[in-house]
Amino acid sequence: MTMSQEKPNFKATKLLLLVHLVALLVIAHGKLPPEVSNDLNAPAFYILGDSSVDCGDNTLFYPLIHSYLSLYSCNGSDSTLIPHLLAEKMGMPNILPFYSQNGSIDGILKGLNFGSAQATIMNPSSQNYQSVNQQLRQVFDSMQLLQLQMSQETALHFIRSSIFYLSFGKDDYIDLYLRNASGAAKPNYSDQEFSHILANQMIHVIRNLYDMNVRRMICMGILPLGCTPRMLLDWYNSNPKAGEEDDAGRGCVEEINAQVSEYNKMLHEQIATLRTELPDAQIVFCDVYQGIRKIINNPERYGFEDVKSACCGLGKYGAAIGCLSKDTACEQDTSHVWWDLYNPTKAVNSLLADSAWSGSPLSRICRPTTIQELLSTASPSHPIPT
Repeated sequence: MTMSQEKPNFKATKLLLLVHLVALLVIAHGKLPPEVSNDLNAPAFYILGDSSVDCGDNTLFYPLIHSYLSLYSCNGSDSTLIPHLLAEKMGMPNILPFYSQNGSIDGILKGLNFGSAQATIMNPSSQNYQSVNQQLRQVFDSMQLLQLQMSQETALHFIRSSIFYLSFGKDDYIDLYLRNASGAAKPNYSDQEFSHILANQMIHVIRNLYDMNVRRMICMGILPLGCTPRMLLDWYNSNPKAGEEDDAGRGCVEEINAQVSEYNKMLHEQIATLRTELPDAQIVFCDVYQGIRKIINNPERYGFEDVKSACCGLGKYGAAIGCLSKDTACEQDTSHVWWDLYNPTKAVNSLLADSAWSGSPLSRICRPTTIQELLSTASPSHPIPT
């Protein structure tokens, strides 16, 4: 799967026309916007991803097309998600959703969230989903606009110095399991092959960004989906005679977690290989899977009481119907690991963000360095191509 294999869509075409329009305006008026300072180690933060980075604000018509039956996912605010918590630590709060900004140079310079609450690595099985390729095109068009508005040297330095955050795969597995549960056609490959295909495609995404002169990337693994309330409910429904002593009784379906772990392992290994192949690229892999498993295995240590049930939802485990209204939420979400069907609470995401940033309290979430260390190092600097 390559960027060129997917048909252009209206959104990409619209933005490309905007790029050309701005270019004509620049030529007509003979003016460029003020160039940004080259002194910052990370002048901007760009986010690509799925429901792990967007609660629906960046998904067109989300209330009409969502398939997770959770209108208020992520507590209804992107500020509860890991990338936005990290943006605050970087001093870059209020990263705008891509579709909310007006396409101006100022909007792009401040960083953007290209992520969508329904986005997959694989070609979407439904028109409700966005693909990673669509987000890559949006990044490409945005970076092209920067280069039209700045000198080549300034634009190249800006892009190479900025941080790009990638978090995909979660919705691919959710889509797969939903299709399996509904009896829809299954892919013609094994669970292990599916994990490997996803990991290989993510490496392709990283290479695409590298070709756009991106050099500093944070790539997130997938959380333990087998521990989420909806997966636990589906397991319970398919195993009605199972007792509370089974794995699911402790809060996780290990068969599902094994598949997710395979993806995380494969992606981590391929990123390590890629770092040797692209020595000027700074790529950090963050293992949120292990972080959440540590919390679930020892909840009292981290201040949690309920590791199985959603704070906001209805039915067993709060997972029969997702969070349709905040009125159905529990009084203290800080005591819950899970907010709704598939998403952690802000309390969990805050622990993960703190650990990704500084390495504490959950050690070695990110490798080979913490995100704070990534920002403290000088950005890659290479001669401008002629």
